Amino acid sequence: MILSHDVDGPENGPAVVLLHSSVCDRRMWEPQWRPLAEAGFRVIRADFRTCGDSPAAEAPYSDDGDVRDVLDHLGVQRAALVGSSYGGRVALRLAALHPERVTSLLLLCAGRPGHVPSSELRRFGAAEDVLLDAGDLAGAAELNTRTWLGPDADADAHALVRAMQLGNFEGALAVTGSHELPDSPVDLAAVQAPVLAVGGAHDHPDFRRIAAELPSLVPGAEHVELPWAGHLPSLERPAETTRLMLDFLRS
Repeated sequence: MILSHDVDGPENGPAVVLLHSSVCDRRMWEPQWRPLAEAGFRVIRADFRTCGDSPAAEAPYSDDGDVRDVLDHLGVQRAALVGSSYGGRVALRLAALHPERVTSLLLLCAGRPGHVPSSELRRFGAAEDVLLDAGDLAGAAELNTRTWLGPDADADAHALVRAMQLGNFEGALAVTGSHELPDSPVDLAAVQAPVLAVGGAHDHPDFRRIAAELPSLVPGAEHVELPWAGHLPSLERPAETTRLMLDFLRS
C-alpha cells in the first residue's frame, strides 16, 4: 500500500521529496510547497504510516522503504530529499542504503540512525508517556508543541503542530499490531549525495549535536546552525527556510 502523497510542479522538473517530522504530517510543508513547484521542481510530499492520511501498514514495512516505493510508483529514479527531524533520519537511511537514488540531502534538525538519546531526551519521552498512558492525548500534543517549536513560531504554527501531533497520536493508538521492521545498521559513509545539515540554536541539544557531528560521519557534508531556529524551522520562519531550501537545491 503506497503512502498518501501529493505531487506538484512540472513532471520533467528535478524531483524533491519532503519528509515530515514525526510530530507533524505532510501539511508542515505547506509554506514551501508552492514556491518549490513554481521554481520548477517536481515536489513530492508523503505522510508516514499512521500520520496524516496514511493508514497503518498491513504487511512488514520500513519508512525508508515506503519512500522508495512512492518514488517507484511515480517513476522517479533520483530525487533530492528534504527531511525534518525524523524525516531527516529516514532520508539518511535511504541515502545510505540506496545512494544511487538520492541527488542531494537537506536535513533540518534531523535525527540520525544509531543516535543514542541523552538522559534529557529520555526524560522528555518519559513525560510524554505519562500523559499518553493517562489518556491525555491533548496534553501530550501540547507538550510536544511547546518543546519543539522555537521562539519565532506564531500562534498559527502552534495550532497546526498541536493538531498534527494529536492526529498522529490518535492514528498510532488505533493500531493493534505493528508491522514495522526493526532498523538494520547503516553506514553513513555510503552516502554519496551533497548534504547540508541544519541545526537550530534553540533546538534540543541532541539534535544540535547530530547536525554538528554529521560532517564527521558523511563524506563532504556541511553544517550550519540557524541562530533563530528551534526544532521546526520550516514552520517558525517559513519564508527564510524556503529561501534556504531553494538556494541549496539550486546549487
